[in-house]
Amino acid sequence: MALSNYLFTSESVAEGHPDKVCDRISDSIVDAFLAEDPQSRVAVETLCTTNRIVIAGEVRGPASVTAEVMENRARAAVRDIGYEQDGFHWRNASVEVHVHKQSADIAQGVDAAGNKDEGAGDQGIMFGYACRETDALMPAPIYYSHHILKALADARHSGEAPQLGPDAKSQVTLAYENGQPVRATSIVVSTQHAADLNQDEVREIVRPRVLKVLPDGWMCPEDAFYVNPTGRFVIGGPDGDAGLTGRKIIVDTYGGAAPHGGGAFSGKDPTKVDRSAAYAARYLAKNVVAADLADRCVIQLSYAIGVSKPLSVYIDTQGTGRVPEADLADRLATLVDLSPRGIREHLGLARPIYERTAAYGHFGRAPEADGGFSWERTDLVDPLKARFG
Repeated sequence: MALSNYLFTSESVAEGHPDKVCDRISDSIVDAFLAEDPQSRVAVETLCTTNRIVIAGEVRGPASVTAEVMENRARAAVRDIGYEQDGFHWRNASVEVHVHKQSADIAQGVDAAGNKDEGAGDQGIMFGYACRETDALMPAPIYYSHHILKALADARHSGEAPQLGPDAKSQVTLAYENGQPVRATSIVVSTQHAADLNQDEVREIVRPRVLKVLPDGWMCPEDAFYVNPTGRFVIGGPDGDAGLTGRKIIVDTYGGAAPHGGGAFSGKDPTKVDRSAAYAARYLAKNVVAADLADRCVIQLSYAIGVSKPLSVYIDTQGTGRVPEADLADRLATLVDLSPRGIREHLGLARPIYERTAAYGHFGRAPEADGGFSWERTDLVDPLKARFG
């Protein structure tokens, strides 16, 4: 029997966190290739440390996306995040680009040829999840963790809180009663700040942003509101800790409230099912919950490299389903082609829409007019309702 009364915690990290800087740079390079050629293949990783950025990976795409273009994209991403510090500056950092052509062995498995459809770019398992805890159909702890950091970043970028730095982390613990979140029991926010601010001053900059994000009456007790618990956070970002692409996959998804496959998203074009199939699984799960067919839904997809169709489709409504899960799986399979090509075409993924996903979560965001966050659409609700009544 599932617990009904418990505490659950999720964390998030801001756009200036070292790992998120790397995710942003990698995704900016994906966008650069897709903007020139929607059929580009990109698998790029980034490392950041004190005034150094190293980009490596394999690509197949237009020659116009040169090493110089990739360097310029990296510098632009760092500048937009806001790094102009002695230890990490968008203009002064050394940028190395070590990107080579895609392996021919991988390409032959992925490419369509003759009667063979486009195959998955790798083997793997991917999960999608949705629940009724927030209007975005996301788990509440990760949802509020993201929004606290986004509120701080907005205040920094707008000039309302110029004393804040780009690097920050949050952690939200919520109390659940009868399976539903009802209040915060503790909140942790660590944010980089100017050297002349003390801990109490940082706390009072953070407090109103937290209060604005949380529902009324949800604020934790004062003695459980931890802001910069070490007392000082002036040195941050890649100058304080090295960053790597793909190290924040739980932050990127559901904050630990649902399973996660083995692969990261950032730096990968949509032929890589680590990314596209995870988006598709979220899309399907969200539509199941939005159609009121379940209060919670987990969907797992699995693939083999070079094989177009998923090896398995697993659905678990965790005891909240209002239709048989086998019937639900059959209906979803008629609505969306879950081959890599089918996912990419259905969700319009071969576009330069990925740099914006690198911080504050890939899920729970509003669909955008240019196709960004298309996997958050709920356009399957009507056909699902038509089938199940």
